Amino acid sequence: MNVFARLLEAIASEGAGALVSVAETDGSAPRDAGTYMVVRPSGSFNGTIGGGALEWDALALARQALAAGRGPAITRTEHLGPDLGQCCGGRVVLRIETFDARDRGAIAGLAEAVEQGAQVLAAETTADGRTLRSTFSGDLHRQPPKAGVWLESHGDHVTQLYLFGAGHVARALVLALAPLPFSIRWIDERPDAFPSLMPGNVTPVHSSASTAELGTAPQGSFVLVMTHSHAVDFDIVSAALSIGTFGYVGLIGSATKRVRFEKRLRALGISEDHIRGLVCPIGVTGISGKEPSVIAAATAAQLLMLRESLQRKT
Repeated sequence: MNVFARLLEAIASEGAGALVSVAETDGSAPRDAGTYMVVRPSGSFNGTIGGGALEWDALALARQALAAGRGPAITRTEHLGPDLGQCCGGRVVLRIETFDARDRGAIAGLAEAVEQGAQVLAAETTADGRTLRSTFSGDLHRQPPKAGVWLESHGDHVTQLYLFGAGHVARALVLALAPLPFSIRWIDERPDAFPSLMPGNVTPVHSSASTAELGTAPQGSFVLVMTHSHAVDFDIVSAALSIGTFGYVGLIGSATKRVRFEKRLRALGISEDHIRGLVCPIGVTGISGKEPSVIAAATAAQLLMLRESLQRKT
């Protein structure tokens, strides 16, 4: 979530908005530091800092701060067990900031920076107790921030997914992935293959040169193949495995389909290591349903698990 874009919307619709940040955590907490929520004077909000009593208390504090008017940032430490009766038992430090029309220009600049890919901002407290933010372009390993400056993580850290085929399972999968951290290029060569409406994280691509899409894919992208044709499936899978830089190459189908594809892939000279990396059948194990929505749920879970595993390694 681009919190600055949501703040601009709050200011446009209600004249003000509050940014609630999880600044620090200690022990067990519902969400990690660097989690945000944007609150409007009416009480409507975007994002979540974990729900439960902590979020309810944060919403009340944010609305109180908005009612008092634009002012210095407020810091609140919550001990989840003693203060809120939550079984997490950890400690959370919240920072609550208020904004109004006077901040529109600065917020718009930050919203644009995040939209353009800035994922780290440098923040510091000004003399009037407010927070000044700017993009951070230094090397985190060689150039740590100066005293009094902290770094914030912003933007959507998404995984690029190349989804080939727009059949029933693909349509269900696109809906399952809509709220999840994936940016999807959805590719099909057939006319009128795509639905008229689709989630905002999806870019539809009409193309008969499916494998050409893979040539410009960022390293570590995911590839998932479920076209209307086994011949097209094979061409895309063989191209993806030959490139060898994808974090995931999945193919819809049975274990029998996998065996047949493996034989043909070996005949092309593709390495055994790359062939072993092919995921077919797709989806987490233990779910036997064949309905498109069930396959989509199992596959979305698999993609999330792999995404998290790869992030831990980097």
